[in-house]
Amino acid sequence: MENSKKNISTLKKRIQKNVWKKKRYWVAFKAFSLAKSLTTGNSKSFFYAK
Repeated sequence: MENSKKNISTLKKRIQKNVWKKKRYWVAFKAFSLAKSLTTGNSKSFFYAK
């Protein structure tokens, strides 16, 4: 006998999607911030040879 899949409510699905989007937003924000600091030369935590 087959077991039926558990359905995820629409509310729970929306919450999970928003959590996933928020994580990606912060990753992109940090990457952009690092790129900005590198171009202006104000980076204190990232060293590179010019």
